[in-house]
Amino acid sequence: MKIHRRWVLSLWLMLAFSVSGCGYNEIQGLDEETNAAWSEVLNQYQRRADLIPNLVETVKGYAAHERETLESVTQARSQVAGVKATPELINDPAAFKKFQDSQAQLSSALSRLLAVAEAYPDLKANENFRDLQSQLEGTENRIVVARKRYIEKVAAYNKLVRFFPTNLTAKYLLHVDVKPNFTVADEKAVSTPPSVKF
Repeated sequence: MKIHRRWVLSLWLMLAFSVSGCGYNEIQGLDEETNAAWSEVLNQYQRRADLIPNLVETVKGYAAHERETLESVTQARSQVAGVKATPELINDPAAFKKFQDSQAQLSSALSRLLAVAEAYPDLKANENFRDLQSQLEGTENRIVVARKRYIEKVAAYNKLVRFFPTNLTAKYLLHVDVKPNFTVADEKAVSTPPSVKF
């Protein structure tokens, strides 16, 4: 009986040491860091979504005949709001792509809106618009930083999940897979330098 207990105890000790060396805790830690980084991305997207109605209303007062641009921003914002952004989103590549596409469409609509605003000197001089534009530009920068941090965390997590021997822990013990990452919607457009005409 005593030998059996020692054997069981030694087996548990060996198991504990093997688990600590197999990346179990590191995978769990990086998973939490990735989820936290994703939450910050969502936080910045929400900040942008909250600013948009104020920006649209300010522009409406000055650029009533640019209705199509304003409607595209409103429509893009509603599509973004229609995609449920949850922590589980980063574990579903199809849902992640849908989220990323809707955010890209909103970014495009906002770019057109800001270009419209450039055509109206009175609007550019309006203090409310300048403040909103500044906040929106700051938010876009925060989104870039949050996405960069998320990309870095996902890269570290995905390496750990794919590299041997931690891939065995990820696959057989934790049943986790790589997480999706942000991609460029149109790689050809990004590689083509923009033409600037005066």
